[in-house]
Amino acid sequence: MTERSAAQVMSLRKRVWGWWFFDWASQPYHTLLVTFVFGPFFAATATQYFLGTGLGDEAARAQAQFSWSLCLTITGLIIGICAPFIGALADIAGRKMPWIVGFSVAYVLGSAGLWFMDPGGSNMWWMLVSFGIGFIGAEFALIFINAQLPTLGSKDEIGQVSGSGFAFGYLGGVISLFIMLLLFVEQDSGKTLIGIDPILGLDANSKQGTRAVGPFVAVWFIVFMIPYFSWVRDPHGPSRAKASLGRAVSMVVASVKGLKQRKSLTAYLVSSMLYRDALNGLYSFGGVYAGLVLDWSITQIGIFGIVAAISAAGFSWVGGLADRRFGPKPVIGAAIAVLSLVCLVVVNMSRTELFGIALADGSGLPDQIFFGCGVLIGGFGGILQATSRTLMVRHTRPETATEAFGLYGLSGRATAFLAPALIGLVTTLTGNARLGLTPVIALFALGLLLLSRVDGEGDQV
Repeated sequence: MTERSAAQVMSLRKRVWGWWFFDWASQPYHTLLVTFVFGPFFAATATQYFLGTGLGDEAARAQAQFSWSLCLTITGLIIGICAPFIGALADIAGRKMPWIVGFSVAYVLGSAGLWFMDPGGSNMWWMLVSFGIGFIGAEFALIFINAQLPTLGSKDEIGQVSGSGFAFGYLGGVISLFIMLLLFVEQDSGKTLIGIDPILGLDANSKQGTRAVGPFVAVWFIVFMIPYFSWVRDPHGPSRAKASLGRAVSMVVASVKGLKQRKSLTAYLVSSMLYRDALNGLYSFGGVYAGLVLDWSITQIGIFGIVAAISAAGFSWVGGLADRRFGPKPVIGAAIAVLSLVCLVVVNMSRTELFGIALADGSGLPDQIFFGCGVLIGGFGGILQATSRTLMVRHTRPETATEAFGLYGLSGRATAFLAPALIGLVTTLTGNARLGLTPVIALFALGLLLLSRVDGEGDQV
């Protein structure tokens, strides 16, 4: 190996590590805010608020879940509509970093704003707006991060790079969740999991320990994005044309029209649209389900999250190896099948029965089963996300990678409102938060059916 080639290898290694640090920095938004701390805290707060308006217990829980689903529905629509056009603008200009910086600012401001959540629920709608701003920033930034994946290795290597990135990100999520539970989140006793008052003089009575999750996520992101911005750069090259919205629209329209000649890509975009929507629905409502259906505390949900995130880290790494060995398509199919079975169990389980069979009073079986489901949701959910973006790379040309991942973002978010909306609708119609998760099973099944029409080797025509 020449000195120059050794330097190139070292440069690529630093670039890969920098790219992995985005997953590490951004994962707490999903782990702490969407799923295991803020989401359940919002559900509990909203439930108490609606109880105060005179609703019955089950109706108040259903209304709380509907409010959460409404927020996710609206943010999903915004992301889905805008994603491909933003990607096209970046491809025209040839630069990704300014976009990543801008959406990182939205991530930080949106998450930090959750500190102001009133435990009485008086400003819960404003807090959903703040959450939505941060969530949109996180999802838009991810489009540009994913578009950098093709530059990080060969076709056979990127699967392992992607899987390792998700594993590294989930490890960051685990550690951040540990810190929150041990030092910040107050239990009913007012103490944290290790029996101390929330640190920094935070007041347990006004839930300041739990509310600190927003600023904590913001600071975590700022600190751990430093390696990314230090080691990852936009590629050097001649400047491209001046970006304009009109040109971006033209590019996106041309790309969509071109899908007629790319049957594999079209099938994959629709398939992934459905099963990723189902997965996001499962993630978004997993912690809420535990709180509303199983009556878990935020601390219990947090421990559940640690188990799920640890399994996600390990499974994602193994999934990356499987991707390299077998290719992404069969790995995706296996992950969807497992997650569908998990959803079937969750929908047919409550505190008092399992698949219609009554359980003894105070039975711990639902808790044990849901912990097992958490391992599988975290593990195979991580595998599904990592292998999905590598299969997209096999359908992507490097010169239009951001636009392509904008379409990928569109396919993942064009119906991102669908799972939350269907969950909200079924929850409202049945008045039951547990049955509200039923649509997720159908979305997984449709996604798996369409995956059979996708070429596992992809196309880059």
